[in-house]
Amino acid sequence: MLQEPVAWPRDPARPRRAGVSSFGISGTNAHVIVEEAPQEDERPAARDTAVAWPLAARTPKALRDQAARLAAHLHRTPTAPVDVAHTLATGRTPFAHRAVLVGSEPAQLIQGLEKLARGTGAAGLTKGAPDPAAKAPLAVVFSGQGSQRPGMGSELYARFPAFAQAFDKVCAELDRHLDIPLRTVLLGDDPAVDGELVHQTAYTQAGIFAVEVALYRLLEHFGVTPDFVSGHSVGELAAAHVAGVWSLSDAAALVAARGRLMQAQPGGGAMLAVEATAAEAEPLLAGREHEVSLAAENGPSSVVLSGDPEAVREIGAAFTAQGRRTKLLKVSHAFHSPHMEGMLAEFETVAQQLIYQRPTIPVVSNLTGDVAGDELLTPGYWADHVRRPVRFASGIRRQAELGVATFLEAGPDSVLTSMITEILADTPDSARAGVIALARRDQDEPLAFLAALARLHVGGRSVHWPAATAGSAPVRSPFPRTPSSTAGTGSTRSRPGSPPVPGAPAPTPPYGCLRTRPPRTAHRPPRPAWRRLRRRTAPRSSWPPFWRSRPR
Repeated sequence: MLQEPVAWPRDPARPRRAGVSSFGISGTNAHVIVEEAPQEDERPAARDTAVAWPLAARTPKALRDQAARLAAHLHRTPTAPVDVAHTLATGRTPFAHRAVLVGSEPAQLIQGLEKLARGTGAAGLTKGAPDPAAKAPLAVVFSGQGSQRPGMGSELYARFPAFAQAFDKVCAELDRHLDIPLRTVLLGDDPAVDGELVHQTAYTQAGIFAVEVALYRLLEHFGVTPDFVSGHSVGELAAAHVAGVWSLSDAAALVAARGRLMQAQPGGGAMLAVEATAAEAEPLLAGREHEVSLAAENGPSSVVLSGDPEAVREIGAAFTAQGRRTKLLKVSHAFHSPHMEGMLAEFETVAQQLIYQRPTIPVVSNLTGDVAGDELLTPGYWADHVRRPVRFASGIRRQAELGVATFLEAGPDSVLTSMITEILADTPDSARAGVIALARRDQDEPLAFLAALARLHVGGRSVHWPAATAGSAPVRSPFPRTPSSTAGTGSTRSRPGSPPVPGAPAPTPPYGCLRTRPPRTAHRPPRPAWRRLRRRTAPRSSWPPFWRSRPR
């Protein structure tokens, strides 16, 4: 038995345990063994990381007041940005008037709050009220070849565990068909691997697929799911996979085979972007189908020609003579042209080995420009997909006709955003259409992604903001209460504990409180006679148990 405190050194090999006994005079004894709690790792020091601070209120004034109070509180009590983000995401109601601050530096975020309180704009600030378009269908569009860049996805990989987990799964499946692990090409894990390999078609298409699928899974992690999916060229393979047409292993096999076989075709081809419509280009292509063909319809007056360099230059010169703009694209092969016909048979053989399922999300086809049917489940469709033109503009118009008001571009860069904006400019509902890129080449990837979600959220869509702080060990912090949403609106309702407002209705007890019985007054009718008679004549056995012992 210890009579005085004794030092108890910690043993790294095992936790400390102690036995505690209590002996009662009556003979009742109690014994318990206590073990020390596991030693928690020290919380990592706060660092500058991309966060989103969502705020909401019932009125614009209440929103500004909330921003002012929060800014003043953070000046008095410095708090880690991730803790602020977690508290706002989990402890506030998403009212109609919303604002989201996206940033990584505490000073910048607090400055944004102060500008929001003054009613002015700020870097990283998105604000507004719900848009009717928020109830309209949402479409995710996957980028194609040309959006790749060295290091794409590396910042998202470091910031969001959900992205990293999905990216690793895709890379593990693709690596079965590649000579060099895809992760080392994209993320630069191995200094001996040249990051410029991302521009070789075999790794370009695999890398784009991996980043796009991981981006989509990250969107799902934030609670955002589309009503339609589509893609530009190889992007449609990502769209088909996330829609459930193939398993991840089957999709990876098809993507890897597509890139490998395309890269194996003879080089030396050319691709030319032309300011013209498909109808204007087709007469110049007639009779030269074995040399050059229409590769893509990217806009109302934007097409791409692909094929032999001499034929492409001749047709381009004819358009230049008409005053049309042309641009020779930097490519390794003439994609979607006669140069790809040598791979079609082998590629279709690979496609025949896959298991196809009906999509759970409608997929808009590149081949027809409409929602795909059962043809999507045939190997021949994907072989034609390599050779035939990409009807991208027709697909976007069709989605607009189906009511889509918001398009999210999922890819390493925002190469489709301007195209979609130009296409929608000719549609009747162009004023309410929104085009948002999830990543941009010249912006920090996590900040760009969170800013895209901020636009969705402010527009009225539901975003699961707690996902933004997953893996950061955030702590809920005490913040000032949200100011009354009725301030400045002319409402006569009073806040709890405040003096009664003349003319205001009598306060009602909060939900769950017992209401007191109103006093008997002259205007309250007496109890019916039949109820009084039943009380007097009811047998004692029918009384409630706690009444039976009471005298009559």
